[in-house]
Amino acid sequence: MRLFDRAAVDEALWLELEELLIAADVGIETTDRLIEKVKRRAREEKVSQGSLVRDILKTEMVSILSLDTGVPVVTSPPVVTLTVGVNGGGKTTSIAKLAYRSKQVGKRVILAAADTFRAAAVDQLRQWAQRVGVEIVAHQPGADPGAVVYDAMQAALSRGVDEVIIDTAGRLHTKYNLMEELKKIRRVVAKVEPAAPHEVILVVDATTGQNGLSQARYFTEAVGVTGIFLAKLDGTARGGIVLAICDELKIPVRFVGTGEKLEDMAPFNAETFVAALCAEA
Repeated sequence: MRLFDRAAVDEALWLELEELLIAADVGIETTDRLIEKVKRRAREEKVSQGSLVRDILKTEMVSILSLDTGVPVVTSPPVVTLTVGVNGGGKTTSIAKLAYRSKQVGKRVILAAADTFRAAAVDQLRQWAQRVGVEIVAHQPGADPGAVVYDAMQAALSRGVDEVIIDTAGRLHTKYNLMEELKKIRRVVAKVEPAAPHEVILVVDATTGQNGLSQARYFTEAVGVTGIFLAKLDGTARGGIVLAICDELKIPVRFVGTGEKLEDMAPFNAETFVAALCAEA
């Protein structure tokens, strides 16, 4: 029997719901708070049917996820987006999708290849830039990432570019020296344009589980993450960790990536996401 198909609401339902949410990577603390809210509303509204509990659950989930994105209004371009994330999280592909989205609405974009740590990273980003049809500023592998970012910012200002998207080396969020490098990149950007970066997007792999919350916490402490790009959200990944990120850190989800193609991304929609997360319950 599906969880909410039962006629009566009993303790077994709450226990099974707890297990379901934790299995979906919602996290223990957020799960506890969520269930308490749903229980309280069910009591207050005298709900006794499982299907109505499901409706309350969805409403509470949407509430957690419906944070103000706080997208800045930039009166003088370029808009500067710093993208961060761990190795293998889908960051470079997500950058290409962001660039493609901007290009489709007529914006001129420069990609800054500040992932100089991996030899293949610059070539990979250059290939994406060619496919999307946007400009790229890159140095040799091993170059100073700050120098790449500085040159990209200067190029954007001199060429009248609308947007700069900065790639950074995928890094373990627990590595002190690498996080310090990120802080340096942010400082370089701010020296050229004091209000920048206007956005700091953390790319989170939808399959990453509870580690995604730790990533969000560390990267936010280092460079002030302003939004999440939830990558690799397909039929097998639930992505429930973003509920914990929104609940505990108040960082909004901005975009979702659902495949490898440039078109496989969309602005985050809380209702659609919750409906998919609860589809099998």
